[in-house]
Amino acid sequence: MIDPNKSRRASFAVFALLYLGYCISYIDRSAIALSLVAIGKEFHVGSAALGVVMSTFYISYAAMQIPGGWIADRWGSKKVIVVSVAFWSLFTLMTGLAWSLASLIAIRFIFGLGEGGYPGAAVKGVTESVARADRPKMSALLMSSNYVGSFIAPLAIAPLILLLGWRHAFFVAGCAGLVFALFYLFAVKDTHQKRDSNGRAARIDGDATRALLKMPLMWKILLTWFGMGIVNKGLDAWMPAYLLTERHLDLKAVGMLTPLPFVAASISTALGGWILTRWLDGREKWLMAACCAISGFFLYQMYTAQTVTGVIAYQSIVYFFKSFVFAGVFALPAKFLPTNLIGTGAGMVNFGGQVAGFVAPAIIGLLVSATGNYDAVFGFLIVATAFALVTSLSIRLVPEATPHVGATKEA
Repeated sequence: MIDPNKSRRASFAVFALLYLGYCISYIDRSAIALSLVAIGKEFHVGSAALGVVMSTFYISYAAMQIPGGWIADRWGSKKVIVVSVAFWSLFTLMTGLAWSLASLIAIRFIFGLGEGGYPGAAVKGVTESVARADRPKMSALLMSSNYVGSFIAPLAIAPLILLLGWRHAFFVAGCAGLVFALFYLFAVKDTHQKRDSNGRAARIDGDATRALLKMPLMWKILLTWFGMGIVNKGLDAWMPAYLLTERHLDLKAVGMLTPLPFVAASISTALGGWILTRWLDGREKWLMAACCAISGFFLYQMYTAQTVTGVIAYQSIVYFFKSFVFAGVFALPAKFLPTNLIGTGAGMVNFGGQVAGFVAPAIIGLLVSATGNYDAVFGFLIVATAFALVTSLSIRLVPEATPHVGATKEA
């Protein structure tokens, strides 16, 4: 079995598996956006109902963020990762068996519970495998997998939909995830420390967890990602439908064009942690605030673009700059939180993004249904970047304010 604590190569191998798991997660969840038009036709439902389908996933996904991180802190990352991947993969497969709108909504809700345990556990897995000094940049690098997965999804799922239909596309994606879960179970050693240096069982201090959940700094980081998460999840969910209906492209063209912004996003997320650590230590909020402002400006350019080329080019710029914010909000907790609370902290930050994932698709669906176009949608997204700008400027790292959060108790 691979023991990440034995060598740098083994540590990198585990990181690569965590990265791959995150990619599979985003491929599986992105499949629904690519299938949206076909599902709407089969079930005879409009944009508002499809928005509910998209948002239902994020209700359960958001609800599992903090519990999933806490369980990973308590029991170790491996157990949570294996159960989470197997659970969501099963319900990815079952998405292809949906027989009505109601059944699809129920399946997507349960699917979200499965995926919700992975983010905190994956970040916890990184902290179990790498040196403390490397955690911020490696945590940010892990987050770039979100965009690599989103880049791969249209290239993999769109051809499957065209060749086999949307149902069989979900069957293939679900089976791939189950194979990964089995491999991780038997290939990776569980390195979670169940005992302290004196051989006594260690457990997380409930007071420390409560202090973390009440920490103003964590809530400012959470709200910053909530604002940019509206842009992130809104565009992820509705861009395929926007290109199909407003720009009159076919599914093959959409499958070729929608991955391009994710290339820009994956590059900036991968670089973000390194840039923040090397050049902007203690000044992270200024980069995040600037990137929020730039994202808002190019969202407007995207809205006014006259050509599809312009839309994709401006969307790529938006994704590039918003992803620096993404890197920042996950690098900061890895920087100042103790190891035994990393999973909970990562889950807390991701909770903000996933609440945005529930809010954004539903509101966009309602706006499109009410107006018949996407004009109000772009206004909504620009306002969200302004909100993130304000909250990011309120972030202030005070080292002496956080040590009490790291306490542990022995039992």
